[in-house]
Amino acid sequence: TRMKYMLLIYMDEQVMDDTGRQHCYVESAELAHELKAKGQYVTASPLQSVSTATTVQVREGKRLVTDGPFAETREQLGGYFMVEARDLDEAIAIAGKIPGARVGSVEIRPVIEVPSLPG
Repeated sequence: TRMKYMLLIYMDEQVMDDTGRQHCYVESAELAHELKAKGQYVTASPLQSVSTATTVQVREGKRLVTDGPFAETREQLGGYFMVEARDLDEAIAIAGKIPGARVGSVEIRPVIEVPSLPG
């Protein structure tokens, strides 16, 4: 039985130029097609630059909206894959194929399946 894993790709946005980024997108798409053929692909997408981020917090019933990411860090969330894998070892093998792993880090998080959520 398989479970879902979210593979979060963190990297310094400055590491890649536009050409490198386009190459990364092509490689990621190839990986997505390979995973789909194996029945392991759920979804994947790169994210726009952290400069486009907006953070929302609600405190004591008041909404606070700020420009920028939640955390100021050297590496930013740049994209994700959601996959189905038999176990963590299989998810690790998939994460190792993500192009971003070569210049940043891929955080693997098991997904909690909540039956009451829409499918």
